Amino acid sequence: MDIASFRELLTPVGQALLAEAGEADISEAGLLGTASRLRERYGADLVAAALTQVRLRRRAEAKFGSSAGRMYFTQAGLEQSTRASVAAHRARRFASKLPAGARVLELGCGIGADLMARSQVGLTGDGVERDPLTAEVARANVTAFGLDGLARVRVGDALEEDPDGYAAVFADPGRRTARGRVFDPRSYEPPLDAVLGLAGRAPAACVKVAPGIPHEAVPAGAEAEWVSVAGDVKEAALWLGGLAGDVGWRATLLPSGTPSGDPSDGEAVTLVPAGLGDPDVRPWGRYLYEPDGAVIRAHLVAEVAALVGGGLADPHIAYVTSDELRPTPFASAYEIDDVLPFSVKRLKAELRRRGTGVLTVKKRGSAVDVDRLRRDLGFGGRRAGYGAAETTVVVTRVGRDPVALLARPVPRPGPAAADPPRAGRAG
Repeated sequence: MDIASFRELLTPVGQALLAEAGEADISEAGLLGTASRLRERYGADLVAAALTQVRLRRRAEAKFGSSAGRMYFTQAGLEQSTRASVAAHRARRFASKLPAGARVLELGCGIGADLMARSQVGLTGDGVERDPLTAEVARANVTAFGLDGLARVRVGDALEEDPDGYAAVFADPGRRTARGRVFDPRSYEPPLDAVLGLAGRAPAACVKVAPGIPHEAVPAGAEAEWVSVAGDVKEAALWLGGLAGDVGWRATLLPSGTPSGDPSDGEAVTLVPAGLGDPDVRPWGRYLYEPDGAVIRAHLVAEVAALVGGGLADPHIAYVTSDELRPTPFASAYEIDDVLPFSVKRLKAELRRRGTGVLTVKKRGSAVDVDRLRRDLGFGGRRAGYGAAETTVVVTRVGRDPVALLARPVPRPGPAAADPPRAGRAG
């Protein structure tokens, strides 16, 4: 899709085609026929652009819910865009720290998800995007949501921007190349050090980074925040200057959203350091707690252990065990039925004895191939299983000894249910 075809999509003719394509069969089986039928009345390039948008909108529902049907995308822009619930969370933090109507400069605005989220909470700003087509898409999104008076988009090089006159900077350096994801902050586009240097010239700043960023890459005085949605770590951000909080790092959990995928009105919760040492090491108790991925990334497993009155079975593996059930949104709980030395033969016999028909396999600190283990246990095909019971097998180790836990999941409370020490509303 080129800029000319995209601009034509925004005309009345293009909008009519887009609406028609949205009602058509765009499945793999029906796409060719739909394209042929539409090309009888519209140009081939315009049809291709419309079908591309419709297919991207369908994929975008997972990130943007029903709003995806009004938005415009490029494939790369969708992949790198911020999920709506995360953008809304971040925008609320900007709004809580900055004066009403404050101007924010966004470097690498992509398709405009964060830019629009901040505008929707009353902040103004400019988005800068190096790719002309992506910038055009971001402008279309701003217009589609009636935010032209609050947000503007221009083509430019992020490192050539001057943050003078802006209350804050938000930067989203590229973390993908043609070869896939980029994990080394020095290989971001632009490199993280260069982005931090520019952002540091503003009174306040936030830089979006990959969840795998090492703690040693977090600059002094910054606050690192790892964010998960429904237990899945989505991203991390570095808060600087006037946007940084009074802690060095935190884990924030956001609600999963409504069935349509729209962000939920439920409360987010955050866990911050409580000045604890390493968790106690103890034998397996009645319950196993698997900390949320954001908690693990933020090195807050000790805080979870304190919340549930537990410790670690192995000091190097982030599985917490306790004799008590203390529900927390910061970890998934399992009731342990048995702890066995790891043996495929013994596990298979035990699952058969229990009449297990649905098997979940989890692992941490083990080199076991989960798919192969499922097959070896008799759960690799359509008719796999021995009965109707559900069992979770957790493969891990204690020291050098591999073990398998047979367990049952305990329902996990939503974020709004949390009220733990040193935890509270995200912000």
